[in-house]
Amino acid sequence: MPPIYLDNNATTKPAPEVVAAMLPFLTEWYGNPSSVHRFGQRSRQAIDEARASIAGLVGCAASELLFTGGGTEAINTAIRGLLAGRSPRKRIVTSTVEHSATRELCLQLGKEGAEIVEIDVDHSGGLDLDRLAAAITDETALVTLMWANNETGVLFPVDQIAEICRLKRVPFHCDGTQAVGKIPVNVSQFGIDAMSFASHKFHGPKGVGALFARKGLRIRPLIIGGPQERARRGGTENVPGIVGMGVAAEVAGKWLMQPSGESDLNAEQVPWVSSPDELAEKRTRLERAILAEIPHTHINGRTDARLPNTTNIGFSQLEAEAILLLLSERDVCASAGAACSSGSLEPSHVLKAMRIDPKIAHGAIRFSLSRYTTDAEIDRALEVLPGVINRLRAVLPVG
Repeated sequence: MPPIYLDNNATTKPAPEVVAAMLPFLTEWYGNPSSVHRFGQRSRQAIDEARASIAGLVGCAASELLFTGGGTEAINTAIRGLLAGRSPRKRIVTSTVEHSATRELCLQLGKEGAEIVEIDVDHSGGLDLDRLAAAITDETALVTLMWANNETGVLFPVDQIAEICRLKRVPFHCDGTQAVGKIPVNVSQFGIDAMSFASHKFHGPKGVGALFARKGLRIRPLIIGGPQERARRGGTENVPGIVGMGVAAEVAGKWLMQPSGESDLNAEQVPWVSSPDELAEKRTRLERAILAEIPHTHINGRTDARLPNTTNIGFSQLEAEAILLLLSERDVCASAGAACSSGSLEPSHVLKAMRIDPKIAHGAIRFSLSRYTTDAEIDRALEVLPGVINRLRAVLPVG
């Protein structure tokens, strides 16, 4: 029996049509896209087609996208590139709940002489926009903030953030890794200057990401050594990965446009969650059942403006690691937060920043669904979870 996979914010299952599209470029069409012969130019054409598909998903021109080796590289390229391009300004404004790809980079840049200003969030994970506006000075090189929190699913109001940055004449880089493919994203409509994201978060392959950079925005390359990506990222392109990302973008775009209860996607790919609304309904059913059946449980983060697939639930006075181990023994996959920080015995920096009671934060579990999540999987998780919590509380009773 396959595992009950509720850890889709860590990574997602590659869609079958994604895998099928990639295979020819691993076996038959393996030419270097920089080669001038027809064999190589077949790979170049595939990259161009994928770039157009991904641009359509996020609402930008194809020429404004450059491919990277993943979301972390895209974030590093954006932040380091904007900082270098805005010299001598050294001030970076960010938040206290960013993904480690941003957070740890900012810590390193602080050691290298940059001034890092972190904006607090409230108890529900919301950002203080007044403090954000006040933190942006003439010395600010850039603002870098996430769209959707990877642990709680809480959404930042990126349209308002972008407007603040526009009025202050400071570029806004958005970490869109958890948003793209899950909610409608249009960087042009929202006024975002740069956005990083990763293929494997929306049913594409791992090891490939992209960075949107608005036309005219000055970003110095992070990786130098070739003319690829219009000299913005050196190195031979990951053609199979890029092709897979392009197909994943096409499928995600169709799915995002589906009204609740309808789908024109390939029926052979059943079971599908037919729309983002239905996905939110499944998440809410899981969430409400847990709170109803298991005492001393708490939702971490706001429940109105959040991703449709994510819930973060704290099981009071327990340790998340123990819960996850027992769930794993019963083939239920979840997470204590970011996959990048798994194994830590400390509560996540996100929940600390939200000032969640440590008794709750230590036992916080993230359940994240996908469009492949079935009702049967949710039912099975709800069968297993109460027994796991009861077993642990028999050893460590609440109070």
